[in-house]
Amino acid sequence: MKKRKALLFTVLLAAIVAISIVTSYSNPLQASSVGKDTLTLITSPDYPPYEYYDTQGGERKIVGFDIDIARAIAKELKFKLKVMESDFNGLIPALQANRADFVMAGMTPTPERKKNADFSIIYYEAKDTIVAPKNSNLKQPQDLAGKTVGVQLGTIQETNAKKIAQKVTGVQLKQLNKVPEAIQEIKSRRIDAAIVEDTVAKGFAQANPDLEFNAIPSEEGSGSAIAFPKNSALVEPFNKVLQQMKDKGEIQQLATKWFSQNTAASSSAPAPQTGLNLDFSRILPDIPFILQGIPLTLLFTLLSVFLGLIWGTVLSLFKIADIKPLTLFANAYTSIFRGTPLLLQLALVYYATPQLTGYDISALQAGVLTFTLNSGAYMSETIRGGIQAVDKGQSEAAMSMGVSYWLMMWDVILPQALKNILPALVNETIGLLKDSALVSTIGVVEILRSAQIIGANKYIYFEPLLFAGLIYYVLVMGLTFGASALETRLRRSE
Repeated sequence: MKKRKALLFTVLLAAIVAISIVTSYSNPLQASSVGKDTLTLITSPDYPPYEYYDTQGGERKIVGFDIDIARAIAKELKFKLKVMESDFNGLIPALQANRADFVMAGMTPTPERKKNADFSIIYYEAKDTIVAPKNSNLKQPQDLAGKTVGVQLGTIQETNAKKIAQKVTGVQLKQLNKVPEAIQEIKSRRIDAAIVEDTVAKGFAQANPDLEFNAIPSEEGSGSAIAFPKNSALVEPFNKVLQQMKDKGEIQQLATKWFSQNTAASSSAPAPQTGLNLDFSRILPDIPFILQGIPLTLLFTLLSVFLGLIWGTVLSLFKIADIKPLTLFANAYTSIFRGTPLLLQLALVYYATPQLTGYDISALQAGVLTFTLNSGAYMSETIRGGIQAVDKGQSEAAMSMGVSYWLMMWDVILPQALKNILPALVNETIGLLKDSALVSTIGVVEILRSAQIIGANKYIYFEPLLFAGLIYYVLVMGLTFGASALETRLRRSE
């Protein structure tokens, strides 16, 4: 009898455990409102206080008003949050390429954007402002007549500026990638004003006392919303949580926290004077953050050079082979990759690969692949010239000894060719090192991107960029010195 009771108790306990496990994996809220354990948020972290990098102590963590809201939603809907970054004008394409589940970047649901993405309810409303030099009397849209106005590319401010340009005579727009660039254009007197959201304009105006901002009456329906891929099942559950947060005042509490914090931070920063007065002490605490971009830049460059050299060698052999299809392929390939912009190739590889193949290629992989394909096209011509510069007697001697063609190329011709074209290969490597800054457009935080992040956070421009330029210069000089030493050693071994 006792054995039966013990057995029955064991069976009941096992049943309870099994039911709890099944229930935990089939939580109705988790399955119906989210559908997967981890959701990816993509943002443009150069827009404090909405989203930006916390750079203290070299930390690489994206924080801000939007990020806190996203974390609150993740907690409520019980999913893990993964945060990725991109330039603002690449956010909607990232959704279309299924690289992310949703976008938060202070984005307004305009009719044009609604054609390519679904949106949540508006969770925060802000006003556009005209940022201009003090005493310029540019306070209303009509004051911009005959003026050049800066806007961030792909933003609602750009759309609103176009509407102003249609109504006000002589307004010329200048599209820029980032708000700090627009502010610097004002200070450089290249543009007369910029249209910027008020929460962001406050920080820039307080950090730059020679600037002022004035609010523009907002249109109905303007404000920040979450963007999703078309027909996303996430819109309804996200809307429920957002509405709950609005009703409870949680979003307003976060707005008070972040916008007042942003104001205090910019007010405590040393105010720059007019003219070019550099103060590198402002970026001293953030230098470790910039230096963290060096290993990534070097890794990217070395991988691209190594793989590009291999691919360029293959293409050069195709070009000098007597097999016509291979020669035609190599020539056509070189023509295409040398005839189109590298930035275009990078965007196509990064955004098109997931849609065409289903493989979620990372930003670093996309950068290495693109630069390998591109540098291979240039290197193939250099290597071909080096091969053809080798004395014909070398190949004739090898063939007379019965050495096969491919073995002759590998053991005899290519080593001599590479020795002859070493300076050209070093130049290609230096070019790749500097061009590595382009991968920042798809979210890789290398040296230049790190400097831009510091500039956006500190409301300054020159100091972090000059420091990044110094890093690039030191790396290039080190590479040049190493190549010169190698070339000298090779000459001595001849």
